[in-house]
Amino acid sequence: MTAIDVPDGFESHFRKSPLTDPWEPIYSRRTADAVVIGLRLATPHTNSRGLIHGGLIAALADNAMGLSCGVKLDGPRLVTVSLAVDFIGTAAIGQWLAVESEVIKTGGTLCFAQCRISADGAVIARANGTFRVIKAT
Repeated sequence: MTAIDVPDGFESHFRKSPLTDPWEPIYSRRTADAVVIGLRLATPHTNSRGLIHGGLIAALADNAMGLSCGVKLDGPRLVTVSLAVDFIGTAAIGQWLAVESEVIKTGGTLCFAQCRISADGAVIARANGTFRVIKAT
């Protein structure tokens, strides 16, 4: 992966996970209100037909929305309560996948978010999630 393959502002994703390790390299870009996740689609991201796998979309949407809730709530731990994904289109190897979230509402115990997943700028899925705030003990 060369710098030309990654859009400006994206760096190596700061939140590593055993689930997403096989999908590396994953990138992210922080804004004042959210965390945007991106990657260049490759074989480990596809199903048996060579198209993006829905499980990848769901996992990255969950990650981006949860991290974005954390940004808005200034860093608490969160766990997913519910996640819904609508698959609108598809993507193929070589395309740039971007997962852009928006936090809808925050509260003392719950945070609500939605996101748009695009491949080379074309929307291929949308998702929404509810996250529970875990209080420090």
